[in-house]
Amino acid sequence: MEPRLFSFNSPYGACGTCAGLGKVEFFDPERVVAHAELTLGGGAIAGWDARNRQSHARLLAFAQRHGVDLEQPWERLPETFRRQVLYGSDAVQPPGAGSGPDHGAAGSNENMVLAPFPGVLPTLERRWRETDSPAVRDVLARLRALRICPDCGGARLRREARFVFLGHGEQRRPIFEIEALPLARARGLMETLVLDGARREISRPIIAEIAARLRFLNDVGLGYLALDRATDTLSGGEAQRIRLASQIGSGLTGVLYVLDEPSIGLHQRDNQRLIETLKRLRDLGNTVLVVEHDEEMIRSADHVVDMGPGAGEHGGAVVAQGTPREVIADEDSLTGAYLSGRRQIAVPHARVPAGMQWLRLRGASGNNLRAVDLDLPVGCLVCVTGVSGSGKSTLVNDTLALALARYLHGARAEPAPYAAIEGLENFDKIVSIDQAPIGRTPRSNPATYSGLFAPIRELFASTVTARERGYGAGRFSFNVAGGRCEQCQGDGMIKVEMHFLPDIYVTCESCSGRRYNRETLEVLYKGRNISEVLDLSVEQAREIFGAVPVLERKLRTLTDVGLGYVRLGQSATTLSGGEAQRIKLSHELSKRDTGRTLYVLDEPTTGLHFHDIALLLKVLHRLRDAGNTVVVIEHNLDVIKTADWVVDLGPEGGQDGGRIVAIGTPEDIASEPGSHTGHYLREVLARQEAALAGL
Repeated sequence: MEPRLFSFNSPYGACGTCAGLGKVEFFDPERVVAHAELTLGGGAIAGWDARNRQSHARLLAFAQRHGVDLEQPWERLPETFRRQVLYGSDAVQPPGAGSGPDHGAAGSNENMVLAPFPGVLPTLERRWRETDSPAVRDVLARLRALRICPDCGGARLRREARFVFLGHGEQRRPIFEIEALPLARARGLMETLVLDGARREISRPIIAEIAARLRFLNDVGLGYLALDRATDTLSGGEAQRIRLASQIGSGLTGVLYVLDEPSIGLHQRDNQRLIETLKRLRDLGNTVLVVEHDEEMIRSADHVVDMGPGAGEHGGAVVAQGTPREVIADEDSLTGAYLSGRRQIAVPHARVPAGMQWLRLRGASGNNLRAVDLDLPVGCLVCVTGVSGSGKSTLVNDTLALALARYLHGARAEPAPYAAIEGLENFDKIVSIDQAPIGRTPRSNPATYSGLFAPIRELFASTVTARERGYGAGRFSFNVAGGRCEQCQGDGMIKVEMHFLPDIYVTCESCSGRRYNRETLEVLYKGRNISEVLDLSVEQAREIFGAVPVLERKLRTLTDVGLGYVRLGQSATTLSGGEAQRIKLSHELSKRDTGRTLYVLDEPTTGLHFHDIALLLKVLHRLRDAGNTVVVIEHNLDVIKTADWVVDLGPEGGQDGGRIVAIGTPEDIASEPGSHTGHYLREVLARQEAALAGL
C-alpha cells in the first residue's frame, strides 16, 4: 500500500463513482415534478404535458395500459404508477399472450410484447449525457441535485482504502472517520493513540507531528472544525486562522505577519486563545501587524495606531498612536473614546416585549443540530449567538431562512431537515442581507444597486441641451452603446493581458477614465456632467439633488447607514463586505415595506468600528420599529446587549453543540450559568450599570 491509496485527490485512491467528491449529481424527483397539484397534461412535469405531443402520447398509452386516469392530479395518482412514470417499467406481454393454439404463429397478436416505458428520470439522464447544447444543459441543471455517493457513502475513497484501520478497540478507525472528527477530538485521539510493537516506534514521530499541528489549530479557536471540511465553506476568519496555525508550526523568526481581522466569526471565549497565539508568534522574535476592531485585541496590543478621524475622504490620517492606555487618553481618538467609556453603545431603556405572535421552528436537525425547537417573537430584534461551530448558521440560514424563502417566494433551494414550522402567516417577505459583493464587475456601483442611477439619467435627459440633441436617458448609461466611450466599452479602463502574469488595467486614453464620449459629457446638470456626478460622494450628491424627492430619500438612507463618504460611481469590487451590506440595508430602508418582513443578517458587524456598529444598530432598530422582525447571527456583545430577544446555542462547537443553551432577554442569558455568552454578557451589563450609577 502507498500513501496515494488514502488520498481522494489521487485517481489511485479516489472512489470511482464520485471521483473522490463524496457526492454525485442526480435528477431530483422533487424538482422534476415541479407542480404535484397539477395533472400530467396540465404541467406537473415540465416537458411531458399536453403541449409536448410525442412524450405526452407515450404517457397516455402507458396510463391506458394500466387503467390510470390522467385527469387526476399527480399527487393523487397510485404510488406504483408514479414510480413507473419516474423510473420506467420493464417490457410486458398483454394478458393471455404467449398461450393458446396459435402461439408463435406469424402475425399473431399474442406474440406482441408491449414496449417498456422509459421513465422520465432515465430519459433526462440520457439527454444530459448526449446533449452538446449549453442551453439544454442549463435547463437540465436546474433539475439536478447532489446526494451522498451510494458506493463510498461520502468517504470519497475506494473500497480498499476504506477497510484499512488505525488503532485498537474503541480507537480503531479508518482514515475517513478520523477526518470527520472535530479537530478537538482528533487531537485527543492522536495524543492517546496506542499502537503495538514496531508500529509504535515507526509511527511515533509521525503521530507527534500530527498532534502538534492539531494543537496549533485548536489554539486558534478552530477545535469545532472537521479535517474534511470543504474550504469553500470556511469564513474568511477561519481560513486566515488556519494559515496562522501553519505559521506557528513552522517556527520561523524575524518575519512580519500581517493579519486582517483574524477575530471574524470568533466567540469571546475563543478570542483570548487567538490573542495568546499571536503573542507566541511575537515572542518567537516576529512582528505581528493586525488590522482589527475587536476591543480585547486592541487592549492586548503593545502598540496601537488609530486611523481617522472619519471614513473615506474624511480619514486617511493617524489620529493617535502609542500604547492602548495612551490612545484611550487621547481626546481626538474616536477609538479611545469608546474604549474609555466616554462614548458607548447604550443598553436600551426599554426592550420591545414578546407579543402574541411567534415564529416557531420544530425539530431542526441539519448538520450538528439536535432536533432544535426554536421560538422567535414577531416584531422584535432577535440575536442568535453561541460559540463558533455551535450551529447558528445551520439553524438560521440553512433551515429557517430557506424554509421561509421556499414558502413565501417559491425558492428552489432545499432547507436543512426540520419537522414543522408555524407562524408563516405573519410574514409576506424574507430578506437575507449578507456581506457578499453588490456586484462582481467594475460596472456595478452604489448608484446602480440602490436605484439612484436611473433617475439621475432621467434628470440629464430632461436638460435643455439633451432635449435639443434628442438624447434619451439611455444616452447617459455606460452599459449601452451611444453615449459611452466605445474604446473602453464604458469601463473607463482597458485590460491588458500579460499572459503568464496577472492582467493589468490602464486608464482609457480616449475618455481619460470618464467612461463617456465627448458629446455626452457636454450635457451638464447644475454645472456637472454625468461623469462628474458619478464621482461625487453621497454627502455631496445630497447637496445637489436634495430638491429631488426620489433621489433625496435614497441618498438620505445611505447617509443614515454611515456611507456618506462613498462615491456614487465607486466600483463594487472596491467596497468592503461591511460597506456592501450597509448599501443593501439602505436599499431596503428606501423601500416602502408592509411591516411584515423578516430580515436575516449574518454577522453584520464584521469589519465595523464601534461607531459604525452604533449606526448599524440604529438602522436595525428602525426596521424593527416599523413592525418588521430582524434576526441577527452575531458574536458582538454590543449587538447582543441591545437585542430584544437572544437565542444562545451551544454549549460547545461541532458535535458537542447544536442545542439551545439559553433563550430570553439579554438579562436572562446573563443569568444562565451554563452559557458562555452569558458569562461575557454579564460583565458588559455590569459595566453599563456601573457607568450609569456613576453619572
